[in-house]
Amino acid sequence: MALRIRLARGGAKKRPYYRIVIADSRMPRDGRYIEKVGSYDPMLAKDNPERIQLLEERIRHWLSVGALPSDRVARFLGRADIIPMPAYSPNQTKQHLPKAKAQERLKEAEAASVKAAEAAKAAEEAAKAAAEAPAEEAPAEEAAAEETKAE
Repeated sequence: MALRIRLARGGAKKRPYYRIVIADSRMPRDGRYIEKVGSYDPMLAKDNPERIQLLEERIRHWLSVGALPSDRVARFLGRADIIPMPAYSPNQTKQHLPKAKAQERLKEAEAASVKAAEAAKAAEEAAKAAAEAPAEEAPAEEAAAEETKAE
């Protein structure tokens, strides 16, 4: 018999309350279980000590017999230092990301904006250079103008 330490949902609609139970893995989520070993109330504040209640002695017994915790229960047990903290790796899908063509368009738009920024910076530098150059050339132009008058 494959034993699991898992959550069994209770409570009213939109007011969840979970029992942490030892159950046969083939039983339904809220179905028959062997023993209740704790509770989890997600409606309480995260720092409230009554949010997660565990019977550590019974949980250690069932773990020694071979019961496997579910992912959520394993995180609870890891925080309680009953088992080592499991490595958290969310299995997020990539459905929320834009599709391939949209990503391509975004990359093109980003490249165009980078080029535009570089062109604006180059134009600004050219304008600065042009503003500084006539100030230096002005005495030479005045000298040339005086020469033409003298003639």
